[in-house]
Amino acid sequence: MGFDQPLAGGKDGRQPIRSFVLRKGRLTRAQQRALVDFWPDYGIDYKDSPCDINNCFDREAPLVVEIGFGNGEALVEMAKAEPDINFIGIEVHKPGVGAVLAKINAAGLTNVRIIANDAVAVLENMVADSGVSGLRLFFPDPWPKKRHHKRRLVQAAFLELLAMKLCRDSVIHMATDWQNYAVQMLELLNSNPNFRNAATDGGYIKRPASRPLTHFEQRGTRLGHDVWDILFTRC
Repeated sequence: MGFDQPLAGGKDGRQPIRSFVLRKGRLTRAQQRALVDFWPDYGIDYKDSPCDINNCFDREAPLVVEIGFGNGEALVEMAKAEPDINFIGIEVHKPGVGAVLAKINAAGLTNVRIIANDAVAVLENMVADSGVSGLRLFFPDPWPKKRHHKRRLVQAAFLELLAMKLCRDSVIHMATDWQNYAVQMLELLNSNPNFRNAATDGGYIKRPASRPLTHFEQRGTRLGHDVWDILFTRC
């Protein structure tokens, strides 16, 4: 099954620098059961060649990718609110994959599919150029120690990859509760001519209604944590 596939390697055969570490999270019985029962319906097995992902939905619709959906709370809410969009959620942690599969099934959603592998490899190898209408990246691992900043997902090379995979006028929406990472994201995007900032002042935006407020974020807000939202379009 796809959730048991090994992680994709680098194109040159070397181990790539990952933006994540696989944690040995404990699967609940419900999550394990969801992986077995619902993966055939909502999962897409990783492969290292391009495919028409819309075929997995049996319809043509704009394709939006969310990277690192955690337990899938926001992904499911977005899919409910935007039924005319095909959503792909990418996550490597089994408990999160199991949790979201159960949520998708319980909600009866037909516009969400899951890929359990490295998002960079998925974009590089499975997604056609100009095949994505939107990218959503909410609260990625901030890798707060300076020596680990090279492991952050949002780097110049990652933005060049997005420039190839996103179609014209598609939207990138990122959010983080780490100011240092927010500054890095904003600086990289503002300096890349392939993208245009939706904020007229070249800065951040207020959280749009299209990004659900998760329980994790609500707890952080009560504790006084700030969140920075960034919205860019593909030129």
